[in-house]
Amino acid sequence: MKKITLQGLLFDEKSSFLKGPGLAPPLIREAYHSDSSNYYAENGRFINPEIIDDKGDFLISHYFDIEKITSKNLSDQNSLLTLGGDHSITFPIIKAINSFYGKVDILHIDAHSDLYNELNGDPYSHACPFYHIMEKKLAENLYQVGIRTLNDIQRQNATKFGVDIYEMEDFESFRMPLFKNPLYLSLDIDALDPAFAPGVSHHEPGGFTTRQLLKIIQNINVPLIGADIVEYNPKRDINNITAMVCGKLLKEIASKMI
Repeated sequence: MKKITLQGLLFDEKSSFLKGPGLAPPLIREAYHSDSSNYYAENGRFINPEIIDDKGDFLISHYFDIEKITSKNLSDQNSLLTLGGDHSITFPIIKAINSFYGKVDILHIDAHSDLYNELNGDPYSHACPFYHIMEKKLAENLYQVGIRTLNDIQRQNATKFGVDIYEMEDFESFRMPLFKNPLYLSLDIDALDPAFAPGVSHHEPGGFTTRQLLKIIQNINVPLIGADIVEYNPKRDINNITAMVCGKLLKEIASKMI
């Protein structure tokens, strides 16, 4: 059976509001291995540790080391699942993915579109990765789902780059796109309503239920070459609720990789 490469990136230096997501990767792993659950995804696939080539967690000293680490971990030619970390990690990950696969399509699930060209003077803020991904033409198509914080600047940039945005208020009209290129999934846990995932830095009411989010992932109709789970902040979690959600999402994403 095909293996999945797993990497954890201990990095939250680009967080604009609260630090904490850099602590998340080992806790997501712990939830995945929790005796309170099992290793099965809901489609019946057995996501046991033997199919996961776990490279461990990387303490990131310099932001651009992320691209180098990711490139090395792509060399096995497995699908790559990354545990973050704040959302800034997605830009250097996609740079490495692009060097390996060429242009990709991205399905981005999030409360925020992360399309600022800079935030508070930092062009590599966690609010900016998708601006730079699209500006540098690293992805051909970007589909954003669950967005509920768009402002004028981000709307302008979405139009500039031809980003397809399905805002949360219009989610009932969402249909899975017809992907034309290898697909990468970027999942920000604050796409969920804070009632279902309190362990995030930015509580944005009006988000997905856990079941709605699972359904989106389960409806992905092509294999995933890569994915990230980002912005889980253990410092704000309650009784490990969000950690367990991340652990379950890990299994559902992995089932789409194999």
